[in-house]
Amino acid sequence: MLEIRNLTVKIADEDTQILNGLNLTVNDGEVAAIMGPNGSGKSTLSYVIAGKEDYEVLDGEILLNGENVLEMEADARAAAGIFLAFQYPLEIPGVATMTFLKAAMNAQRRARGEDELLTPDFIKRVNAAADGLGINREMLRRPLNVGFSGGEKKRMEILQMALLAPSMCILDETDSGLDIDALRIVAEGVNALRDKSRGFLVITHYQRLLEHIVPDTVHVMARGRIVRTGSKELALELEKSGYAAYGEAA
Repeated sequence: MLEIRNLTVKIADEDTQILNGLNLTVNDGEVAAIMGPNGSGKSTLSYVIAGKEDYEVLDGEILLNGENVLEMEADARAAAGIFLAFQYPLEIPGVATMTFLKAAMNAQRRARGEDELLTPDFIKRVNAAADGLGINREMLRRPLNVGFSGGEKKRMEILQMALLAPSMCILDETDSGLDIDALRIVAEGVNALRDKSRGFLVITHYQRLLEHIVPDTVHVMARGRIVRTGSKELALELEKSGYAAYGEAA
């Protein structure tokens, strides 16, 4: 599904290097968690995969189903199946949530050679997905994320993911700022999308998210590269011992 080879990245127009020859593979149907200390490059990795422009790739490849996405613009990566749920979703005043969702879904469908959704079918799909995530339909009539709580913003991210049905889902610290009820609802939305044709890259600091979204693999990231890989039990070890040993060893 996703293969990253020797990825080396710095901040654009600066000398600060963030990723240092990072290698990572996420197989079809796999949920891979990345854990690590602040400043290790976890969010940078998610941004570079999705195509954020603030970074310069010095070396390496990011392959999605064998195709190097570094040669694609961000919108082409999204159409190819990459989805990024942000740690801090932005409020976008003046852009109606339903207008945004319909534009995103139809842009994706056009890129795949599919017919655009007509309004009745679109509304039916959105309402069904929103009900499943505990999203009040009143929220759908407001500007995107404007006035939403942290939990509501994260649910809206998962709603987008459910509607777009990407093949590679990246969650950048989706658990940040969530209480236990919101965390459970978000996790249920993610788990409902798990299947053999879809991969997940779940970035988090804490074991508590992984109690609800149980990973197949856990990777420890420090100083811009993967320094250890293990099973779900590795997350429990990190919860007890922290990241100090990996910071020193990286």
